[in-house]
Amino acid sequence: MTMIGYEQRRGQLEIYFDRTAVQAWTALMSDAPVGRIRATVRAGRELMRTTLLGYLPDDLSGKRVLDAGCGTGTLASCLARRGAQVVAVDISPTLVGLGRERTQHEPSGGSIEFYVGDMLDPRLGRFDWVVAQDSLIHYSGDQLLELVSQLCERTSEGMVFSFAPRTPLLTLMHVVGKLFPRGNRSPDIRPIAERSLRRRIDTHAGMQGFAALRSERIKSGFYTSQTMELVRR
Repeated sequence: MTMIGYEQRRGQLEIYFDRTAVQAWTALMSDAPVGRIRATVRAGRELMRTTLLGYLPDDLSGKRVLDAGCGTGTLASCLARRGAQVVAVDISPTLVGLGRERTQHEPSGGSIEFYVGDMLDPRLGRFDWVVAQDSLIHYSGDQLLELVSQLCERTSEGMVFSFAPRTPLLTLMHVVGKLFPRGNRSPDIRPIAERSLRRRIDTHAGMQGFAALRSERIKSGFYTSQTMELVRR
């Protein structure tokens, strides 16, 4: 993965999530009333969060966990309640600001440190676990694999994340999205087949210390995403 390609993609996502669609995402990640379509997306995201958390130990006391693409901090709060020392990072200053506000008074056995920036920033340090909910779905297969590989290099126990599975509907959405004028596009998702992802993880030089285990597809109306569990061998 060239850093130029990654940085360009990250820049597009920053503009989208912090400027173009920040109000829509703020509402989606809250308890505010939303329309029927967005309600299915919210339900899907909640189920995805529950599923990813189910792959992690119930007791994370003393564990350092990276919430990569933390949004408004809902997942980070769940991790902190299990005792984790959470490093929550997102490229959107607005969403991170909301996360700080929403979590500052919540009871927690652990802690949350919020950062605005790049999930790959080496200054964030090393971790026991990495969690990435729907923050990698906008990257191509090559980019996703390299992102996961670099995050796993700094992880002692494992990583759980979600990706966009290759389905007829998601593939069609990806193709149709390219037909819109560039200025009117939201960042499209990049579907990848589970079998292909597993094969590439197994053969990637930087992933030899990890095994891909459980994977589940979550579908709720207009929301479709799939989990992947990686654990150190």
